[in-house]
Amino acid sequence: MNADTIPATMRRWEMDGFGRAALELRDVAVPRPGPGEVLVKVAAVALNYRDLLIIADGVGAPLAFPFTPASDLAGTVVAMGANAARFATGARVISTFFPGWIDGLPEGDSALLPYQALGGAYPGVLAEYVALPEAWLAAAPETLPLEEASTLPCAGLTAWFGLVERGGLRAGDTVLVEGTGGVALFGVQIAKAMGARAIVVSGSAGKRERARALGADIFIDRRQGDWVQAVRAATGGRGADHVLALAGGATLGRAVEVAAIGGRIAQIGVIEGFDASLPLGPLMLKQLTVNGIGVGHRRALEDLVRAVDAAGLRPVIDARYRLAELPAALDHLERGAFGKIVVTPG
Repeated sequence: MNADTIPATMRRWEMDGFGRAALELRDVAVPRPGPGEVLVKVAAVALNYRDLLIIADGVGAPLAFPFTPASDLAGTVVAMGANAARFATGARVISTFFPGWIDGLPEGDSALLPYQALGGAYPGVLAEYVALPEAWLAAAPETLPLEEASTLPCAGLTAWFGLVERGGLRAGDTVLVEGTGGVALFGVQIAKAMGARAIVVSGSAGKRERARALGADIFIDRRQGDWVQAVRAATGGRGADHVLALAGGATLGRAVEVAAIGGRIAQIGVIEGFDASLPLGPLMLKQLTVNGIGVGHRRALEDLVRAVDAAGLRPVIDARYRLAELPAALDHLERGAFGKIVVTPG
């Protein structure tokens, strides 16, 4: 695609206030890339539970209206601004969840939380074209179609960051994941790719065989008795070396109970609330490490991309929706998905 074939207008979801009723699909001008920016033709946008929260009330993010939701895109560079040199025209790219967080620790202090993300503090990507600074992008995996690549920036990287970057996952470890959403299933796939054992704890027995088809070694139905005791029994009393804590709230205390001696807990989700209480005895005496995981930086995303290509990992997409079908996609996301929900603007 060259400059002569880029249309003058495009469709983009915008909202002038909070709530899904405020969402409107509008015709707007295609943005022009400024210095150091590239114009990306969006092929797919993966939705996250966090998008529901942002649309509902902003979750404290300083939204500028009209606001466009969502953070995770995959697409193709179709035009370049002055001095842009990281990608050539035609390059396949994915977004980074936290723009400007390249490596190391995020910026901020004890009072100022580092939460400057796309589809929050920065406008989101539910559009046919997006102009972004080239540093806010990473190369897409060579082995994945763009729809699948769009699932990596948040869900894929969160699981990778919790297990590998911060967790130091090793072959032979046991990984426990809560549920069967996007981060959970990435956790299963990453665990298996690294030679670890994977346990899925879910409230849906109907998803048992689908989880096992992805490589899950053990499936625990949380509705059938005490799932902590069930995991202990399945591991010969050892417990889980790694726990992806995806529910938040009181469930974090159960993660402490089920963790092995010296285990690592990656606190990720807040579906059951932002406040938690922990049993301090097991936390201290088992010498546990609790890592707060807020997605991850660009260097780790690039590591994940290489791992995806090397291991042949294929993200799980539960359903695809067209751009105009965003309300139905959000309904599906709220009901719960086995893997990811993807919107395709093309």
